[in-house]
Amino acid sequence: MPINITMPALSPTMEEGNLAKWLVKEGDKVAPGDVIAEIETDKATMEVEAVDEGTVAKLVVPAGTEGVKVNALIAILAGEGEDVAAAASGGGAAPKAEAPKAEAAKPEAKAEPAPAASPKPAAASAPKAESGGQGDGRTFASPLARRVAKEAGVDVAGIKGSGPHGRVVRADVEAAISGGGAKAAPAAQAAPAAAPAPKGASDEQTLKLFAEGSYELVPHDNMRKTIARRLVEAKTTVPHFYLTVDVELDALLALRTQLNAAAPLKKTDKGEAPAYKLSVNDMVIKGLALALQAVPDANVSWTDSAMVRHKHSDVGVAVSIPGGLITPIIRQAETKSLSAISNEMKDLAGRAKSRKLKPEEYQGGTTAVSNLGMFGVKDFAAVINPPHATILAVGAGEQRAVVKNGEIKVANVMSVTLSTDHRAVDGALGAELLQAFKRLIENPMSMLV
Repeated sequence: MPINITMPALSPTMEEGNLAKWLVKEGDKVAPGDVIAEIETDKATMEVEAVDEGTVAKLVVPAGTEGVKVNALIAILAGEGEDVAAAASGGGAAPKAEAPKAEAAKPEAKAEPAPAASPKPAAASAPKAESGGQGDGRTFASPLARRVAKEAGVDVAGIKGSGPHGRVVRADVEAAISGGGAKAAPAAQAAPAAAPAPKGASDEQTLKLFAEGSYELVPHDNMRKTIARRLVEAKTTVPHFYLTVDVELDALLALRTQLNAAAPLKKTDKGEAPAYKLSVNDMVIKGLALALQAVPDANVSWTDSAMVRHKHSDVGVAVSIPGGLITPIIRQAETKSLSAISNEMKDLAGRAKSRKLKPEEYQGGTTAVSNLGMFGVKDFAAVINPPHATILAVGAGEQRAVVKNGEIKVANVMSVTLSTDHRAVDGALGAELLQAFKRLIENPMSMLV
């Protein structure tokens, strides 16, 4: 029987993707775990592995095709001993039960925070027969089925699959829940529905305002559409308020110079180079992580039924990439040295710009830093990225006149603005967090002990 390979959902919010490249051709034999294609999502290019063994009978969707819907048929495998030509003509469409529903359009912002390490993306092909605890102990289920089961607190391993080769699909999970065969999760785990995004002027209304021939149209790519949707959701559903403080940098700059001068040398392809080179932003990341540990009530995420209080400070850092923005995350930043944060940030930023990040490297987190100081921006207010309750906007460090002991002195000063979700963090608590951050930055040696 032909085995259908469908476009996988590589993140909870993915609705479509671009089939960038096939790494196999028709007639090739593949085994479970073989990388067969590269898929471009809105923020990353990811490799997709096969689940079944067989021969590639037909590549239904050509390489380079954009906007391929999740669960659309992209290729057909011939099973062991099956005629390849017959399989190529006998493959069918993807099961209807796995078509993306309204749930797929729920914003990533409303999902519960991602753990420090996420499982591999779902494989592209329909798996071999297996349900519940059969086979080697694994349970094959569609990404949508797993998501519905997770939100309902249902163990997908205990559900008998009705999909191809025993795969658990969404209808199986819903039947188990409605039939009482599975335990539903507490209400606190349910993600609140997002308010519909307000609509702006139509394309036609907007274009009427400009003379014909005075502009060109640049179509939105998936990344820009996702950024626009999430920013509207964040700004219209999260009640922001803002707190700004000025932070003196002289002690931090002096310590940074000493630490960089003391960096040991390491061998590279281009010769010897320092093992690390700290930036002010690296020290800001560490300072914010430690401040959240000092004020744990601010290290939270809001849900309608309960406050999610995080044990670690997972700090996202806004990185500009061609066509948009992405926020890779330094996990457990409070436990890492400044050199480790610096090197990890360089690696994440480099892979972000080439769209090579994995979803678990940019999804979730407990707070974020957005730094525009390198562009000379003095201060600004950033938009919160749910499920975070805070984001710190960092301005440029500059020499300013300050009053000390009744005398005017010159000091290097940086303005930072904390954007806060008022549902989760009140004004006094936000101010306490900013004061903890200010103490750490102005007394940077405390970040080393």
